[in-house]
Amino acid sequence: MTRQDIRNVAIIAHVDHGKTTLVDQLLRQSGQFRQAEVAGDCILDSNPLERERGITILAKNCAIDYTDRHGQRYHINIVDTPGHADFSGEVERVLKMADGALLLVDAFEGVMPQTRYVLGKALAAGLRPVVVINKMDRPAARADTVIDQVFDLLVELGAEDEALAFPMIYASGRDGWAVADLAARPTDGGNVHDLFDAIIEHVPVPELDGDAPLQALITTLDYSDYVGRIGIGRVFAGSLRGGDDVVVIDRRGNHSRERIGQLFRFDGLGRTEVDHIDVGDLFAVVGLSRVDIGDTIADVDRPAALAPLPVDEPTLHMTFCINDGPFAGKEGKYVTSRQLRDRLDKELQSNVALRVESRGDEFIVSGRGLLHLGILLENMRREGYELAVGKPEVIYHHEDGRRLEPIEKLVVDVPSDCVGAVMQVLGDRLAELEKMDVRGRRTHMEFAAPTRGLIGLRSRLWTATRGEGIMHHRFARYGTFRGPIAGRINGVMVATETGQVTTYALDQLANRGTMFVQPGDQVYEGQIVGEHCKDDDIPVNVVRQKKLTNIRSSTKDASVTLKAPQILSLERALEYLEQDELVELTPKSIRLRKRWLRENDRRRHARRLAAAGT
Repeated sequence: MTRQDIRNVAIIAHVDHGKTTLVDQLLRQSGQFRQAEVAGDCILDSNPLERERGITILAKNCAIDYTDRHGQRYHINIVDTPGHADFSGEVERVLKMADGALLLVDAFEGVMPQTRYVLGKALAAGLRPVVVINKMDRPAARADTVIDQVFDLLVELGAEDEALAFPMIYASGRDGWAVADLAARPTDGGNVHDLFDAIIEHVPVPELDGDAPLQALITTLDYSDYVGRIGIGRVFAGSLRGGDDVVVIDRRGNHSRERIGQLFRFDGLGRTEVDHIDVGDLFAVVGLSRVDIGDTIADVDRPAALAPLPVDEPTLHMTFCINDGPFAGKEGKYVTSRQLRDRLDKELQSNVALRVESRGDEFIVSGRGLLHLGILLENMRREGYELAVGKPEVIYHHEDGRRLEPIEKLVVDVPSDCVGAVMQVLGDRLAELEKMDVRGRRTHMEFAAPTRGLIGLRSRLWTATRGEGIMHHRFARYGTFRGPIAGRINGVMVATETGQVTTYALDQLANRGTMFVQPGDQVYEGQIVGEHCKDDDIPVNVVRQKKLTNIRSSTKDASVTLKAPQILSLERALEYLEQDELVELTPKSIRLRKRWLRENDRRRHARRLAAAGT
């Protein structure tokens, strides 16, 4: 018999539509915590990268013991999911832990690319949404129009009639209120009790068999230095008890007998050790030495596996290799290919959307998008790894003799006077306009664009819109290859000497383009130190010093004013690359370099390519 007081709900939305902020208010107003326990913003965003970037990267769950207005107590498990499509692997596996979903939509922006994606995944998992129109405090909020967009999207996704009659909540996560009737919108203060009531009323009680043989699915992994691997999941049949012997069935069907060491139930922001977990509830288990995401914990006498977690295939891949540059090993702690392999194997245990193929000392790493792989690289940098990565490339499919490439739905929001420039930029990248909508002084446009055309697009879009353009995209389908896309317009300046950059040398090169280095930086032969103002690569000496003479100069005391260098972020550096270039990553530095450091080697390779007709 399933407990009637359990509610499992996932919060899904487009990136930056206010999921984590609204969860903060649910935690604060549940009555379960002291004020000091829930101080600050984005309480669930514990990862430093999440706080820096203001986005949710890893799916997380917490539990609230809530007493409603009639005195009835409920145990509400809340799963906060990422909003960016590059981390959709997190969304796909944790939706199995929920029986309902809160779909958050911005009251001004409305339905966006990731809204469609996460809602489609929720419907495929059999979850009915409770629609929350968030950010109602925005001056340009247009709730009625957004509700119509959500309804149209549900129809387009083939939702059942029951899902089309979705309940609605109007909310402001920042101001801490949520109401079922917009006429009851508070002018001062307010609370989120109507949202709690909607969860209790519209998120169904798990209809599972508590008397059947045990079946529990692992959807997430955690790790502790004290107890090792921790499996997190949900009981779908029977009950889970601490100290019992169980059978762990992996995704390949292999059985292994294990014993549960400790069993935890989610309680607030932490976990509480318990003797057993009832059917339908979420748990964390310690003591299983061989447990992975997608594994089933089953009864010893009647083991039966649950359906494996479906995960979409990656669309982009990059080459990871050891750093073989002149500065290798000076800044990093982990520099060998064995250490790199071990780190990628560890990532595969929890990152279900990642694929790794080993080719000697190189690794072909495939993921959902540039941000997905960029976050992995940034985490490795901060952990002390030193490596080099190649240009991101899309993964092609072949069908009936045709080459297919990934096509993405691209949404841009730009000032209306910049539409022409934006259309030119996107036309050059083979994007096709599907929809245009003028909203005040801004224009909303939707395109179908090849994934390879989106690499490096963000900086071009910002240039075309004077920094005011906003873009979002998600994978849509595989389509016919659309033809070649022009690469980088400008060439680069490549260092010819190893040493320390001097002010004198940079001053002499000021009219040649934009520099990536500044006086005092250490560079080596073959490192890319700037962008050339023309379309060809040129060798430059940025370590040259001014010759000393005994002749007095009238301008000897004149100060040199240099233009500020362009400091490339990790994502910007990855977008900037061409085929013969690498990004060198260390805990302290991000450098661009040529794959062949010596100019003679680069010329020899170019001749070979020309002779081969490539």
